[in-house]
Amino acid sequence: MAKDFAIIETGGKQYKVSSGDTLIVEKLAADAGGSVVFDKVLLRASGGNVEIGAPYLAGAKVEAKIEAAVRGKKKIVFKYHSKTRYRKKKGHRQPYSQISVL
Repeated sequence: MAKDFAIIETGGKQYKVSSGDTLIVEKLAADAGGSVVFDKVLLRASGGNVEIGAPYLAGAKVEAKIEAAVRGKKKIVFKYHSKTRYRKKKGHRQPYSQISVL
């Protein structure tokens, strides 16, 4: 028996989600403990029934709860010009939201 799932779009990326899934997405405006509704649903599969949007399904939505605000691994940005003593080192950590699909 196939598990019911949907494909949603958030933060310019697409995610395959099912009820009970936990995933990390681009930072959302709501605080931890709050809820969010994704209305950009591209595909919904329930049993043997598959609905495909063009580009989105009208009236379809996926609800999720924001569990925490997390940050990604540190990335080093290093600028260097040879022969001129120019060196700049900077770090960056991208903010994300950890969500749980209801």
